[in-house]
Amino acid sequence: MKSLARAQFWGTRGSLARPGRKTLRYGGNTSCVQVTSPGGALVIIDCGTGAFDLGKALIANADQPLRGSILISHTHWDHVQGFPFFAPLFLRGGYWDIYGPSGLGQSLRETLAGQMQYTYFPVTLDQLEASIHYHDLVEGSFEIDDIRITTHYLNHPVLTLGYRLEMGGASLVYSCDHEPFARDPDERAPLNERDRRHSEFLSGADLLIHDAQFTDAEYSERKGWGHSPVEYASEMAQLAGVKQLALTHHDPSRTDDALDQIVVEVQADLAARKSGVRAFAAADGQVVELATSSRRLEEELDGAAPEISAVAPAQQDSTVILGLADTRLELILSEASDMEGVRISHASDGYLALQMAKTAPPPVLVIVEEQLPGLDGLSICRSLRAEHDERLKDIPVILVADRENNEEGQRAGVTGWLIKPFSQQYARAHIQAWLMRSACRWAAAAVPPDEPSRLAALRELAVLDTPAEEKFDRITRVAAALADVPIALVSLVDHDRQWFKSCYGIEENEMSREVAFCAHVVFSRQTMIVPDTLQDHRFADNPLVTAGPRIRFYGGFPIFHHNGSCLGTLCLIDVRPRQFPESTLQLFADLAALVQRELNSKSRHAAA
Repeated sequence: MKSLARAQFWGTRGSLARPGRKTLRYGGNTSCVQVTSPGGALVIIDCGTGAFDLGKALIANADQPLRGSILISHTHWDHVQGFPFFAPLFLRGGYWDIYGPSGLGQSLRETLAGQMQYTYFPVTLDQLEASIHYHDLVEGSFEIDDIRITTHYLNHPVLTLGYRLEMGGASLVYSCDHEPFARDPDERAPLNERDRRHSEFLSGADLLIHDAQFTDAEYSERKGWGHSPVEYASEMAQLAGVKQLALTHHDPSRTDDALDQIVVEVQADLAARKSGVRAFAAADGQVVELATSSRRLEEELDGAAPEISAVAPAQQDSTVILGLADTRLELILSEASDMEGVRISHASDGYLALQMAKTAPPPVLVIVEEQLPGLDGLSICRSLRAEHDERLKDIPVILVADRENNEEGQRAGVTGWLIKPFSQQYARAHIQAWLMRSACRWAAAAVPPDEPSRLAALRELAVLDTPAEEKFDRITRVAAALADVPIALVSLVDHDRQWFKSCYGIEENEMSREVAFCAHVVFSRQTMIVPDTLQDHRFADNPLVTAGPRIRFYGGFPIFHHNGSCLGTLCLIDVRPRQFPESTLQLFADLAALVQRELNSKSRHAAA
């Protein structure tokens, strides 16, 4: 027996709404898709300007209070700007669940409320009459009525989720605002491993709705903008074996006639390759029906992998225990733990911290100093892990220390470490991740074993905080031109900062060591290449990635003192993912050697 799932497009334009005579057929509204499951569940994906017409249509056809769910891929304006104009949210008796990616800053609710502040909009979020519930998501799976939804991080400058909806055996994948991980327009197949993993998320979809804002010719000038070329979308659809490909997120400059021509070219290429993919450009108002069957659903469930919940753990009415004798640390961590729905309880000795942790209800997080008076942090952790109450055994316990003791920590069951010194920003990022039981993808570099002698060597050069010099600036200019990157630096890693002897492409001349990529090079003493920071667990949530200068590629080439200490790097930075052949990397290493020679020439004790 067959039933139908239904998808309707209400907005297919990208970046900017573009109504007009030349966009009549495909529409000018930004991203919004309505999905109705075989069981009648209503799910809306993204809330661009198309949400305005969708809301009016839902109200016109409703004979009872509306109930539905909204999946937000990310919070760029073209995907949420219709939210304040979605009329069902203003109707008393309605019930809406709103889902979106969980980040390290504001919650989904706070982000949506931001565009409804009085500066931008006359009605606040609190004035909406419907019952609204917000859910922060990470990668994983969850269910809405008869729909199983799987989330997957996409490659975009901000945290963005793709959604896979499976309904009665039919599958729909929404992959909007996604950029290739590595793409050469002259190569037909997306062979990069991360692109292959992306294709697995799309695999076998009955309908794939995929970002296709650019053509290959346009994309060569727009790498790092977070969008796909049409040719890439087509290749991924073929690789994933999907049945239908809806090209969407049309560039605001794209006319109806231009879209017609793109579709003709894509269809001709698919035909030449004898592909079974049916490709079309999504248009406002277009409806696609997907046949479902109970037999196919049973086959999929039999082969399904164990699910990981995509819903980030709730923080409402949660308690964090801080066991700290150091008042300065207590102030930093108290402010770092100050989050909506989280209470903070303080203990100045270990026995009190343990007693508070065992008091019902259990805390969601315990942060204690390793050398806390009365009972040390490792002993507190061992005691909790020995409890028969599973809730106590599973409490995340974080130790604040001067250095990690991984062997003892693993035996005691320590969840993680905060190594001093650290900033409130760094602590907050990790506390948020521990509360969500997820990984914080920002790691400060460890201190190298020779740190005292390394800093002494750096001081001996007497180069810190000196004026710019042409002999160093010439090298960073050449490096930036050779790599075609916007930023090149000669970075020296000091006790608590990285200071730039030469800056090409940025105005700052120093940054915190805590955020410094170069500090990792100083510790490892080896060249470090990060092709895409968003795919590296050490850097994806680093403020230099999530905010300015939005680093996506980093290449750091070590610079050594003549005594063998690593002082810093010649580093290259781009706002788009990059790869370089070994021969080019060797040229960058040669330039770093020139910097090293010039720095060591300043030493009174340099070898002849």
